[in-house]
Amino acid sequence: MRPILAVFFAVIVSCSAFAAEKPNIIIIFCDDLGYGDLGCYGSPMIRTPHLDRMAREGVRFTDFYVGASVCTPSRAALLTGRYPIRNGMCSNDRRVLFPDSKGGLPDSEITIAEGLQEAGYATMHVGKWHLGIHEGSRPTDQGFDHSFGIPYSNDMDPREGIRHREHAGRQDPPADGWNVPLLRDNEIVERPADQTTLTKRYTEESLKFIREQKEKEEPFFLYLAHTMPHVPLFVSEDFYGKSPAGRYGDVVQELDWSTGMILEALRETGLAENTLVVFTSDNGPWLVMNDEGGSAGPLREGKATTWEGGVRVPAIAWWPGTVEPGVTSIVATAMDLFSTSLSLGGAGLPDDRIIDGRDLSAFLRSGKLPPRKPVFFYHGRELYACRLGPWKAHFHTRPPFRAGGAKDHETPLLFHLPRDPSEKRLRPEDGVGIKALKEIYSAVSEHEATLKAMPQEVD
Repeated sequence: MRPILAVFFAVIVSCSAFAAEKPNIIIIFCDDLGYGDLGCYGSPMIRTPHLDRMAREGVRFTDFYVGASVCTPSRAALLTGRYPIRNGMCSNDRRVLFPDSKGGLPDSEITIAEGLQEAGYATMHVGKWHLGIHEGSRPTDQGFDHSFGIPYSNDMDPREGIRHREHAGRQDPPADGWNVPLLRDNEIVERPADQTTLTKRYTEESLKFIREQKEKEEPFFLYLAHTMPHVPLFVSEDFYGKSPAGRYGDVVQELDWSTGMILEALRETGLAENTLVVFTSDNGPWLVMNDEGGSAGPLREGKATTWEGGVRVPAIAWWPGTVEPGVTSIVATAMDLFSTSLSLGGAGLPDDRIIDGRDLSAFLRSGKLPPRKPVFFYHGRELYACRLGPWKAHFHTRPPFRAGGAKDHETPLLFHLPRDPSEKRLRPEDGVGIKALKEIYSAVSEHEATLKAMPQEVD
């Protein structure tokens, strides 16, 4: 073979091998972790050395949003890349699924796991599900080869005589006070689940899965959805009493340890440079739980609100050798992980439905900024706010949970978030503000024109 042709074919083979090497994808999704609960996000009391290192070695997002400010719709948005209003996983009443709920994530929805499974990935769910317990909506019905975890929030299914709020603030909530089951592939393996062991057992399951896939040399998708730090808080003996921030700090420090174990396993197995790991949270902190509820840092309010503290969460993307270390202020969302994951895995996006998430793979690989896109914030099935560029407009606001009714704002509350992330300084109705509102109104109109009436799956 002539030298020039040899070089040409060598390049073709090299490029083909690169294209064929699909990165592993791990999404670590915490429950109720606040924007201000990690050292790399400014926590002065909670020590998170592994996550701080992850942030130094990866990219830390300052403006990362979830699809909803409570569990069920947020998880639906993450896994489908779609606002919950599109798949029915939202409600103006209960807002999340309960053990007696009849609905769940519709079988017609396409999840990250289903897309990657079709592309040849092994898929594993570990941790909290909270998207339905009925056939068609369970993890193994939604693209996961295997599942290990609890079906809904750890404060649900209380045992007789136990009331959640009576025990939430206790130094040691009764470990057997809740009857939440621990499932493996839809079969109960423990009931009630020993919640003091969950973070460690989730970690062990995740490490086992990673090492098994290393031996099989198959690309994999791991969705690790931690139960903590959702109240009631439980922590293993190794981390009990170790944080000056109390039991909440103990719990977060155990989550930090868990993440460190996973990253170290990737390094040890030689998988680190071919694995994207994203660490984030499903919504903001449960502030009404006081010391048990975490911190939103400089952001306003927390869980169950559409203020920044309820919908903006910590997020770190780590991919050694690919992701350039740094801090980014691009506006990104959990829904973007759907499009990004399928793109990286070589799976095509479904063309029979609207996907709200953007593909951030070019940003992760080369720092290319994605085009600007509005972010919409719903309370149940009602649009409450919209962010476009640096501006956020609130059409309605309300305190968390049932602390008070909604306030309708004939003139939307307008804030410039880069200058005022705490949403304290209302923007005056000057020319700049009026122009920003017009652009937001236009974005809302375009968005609402794409909505179809979907049955409510949360009851």
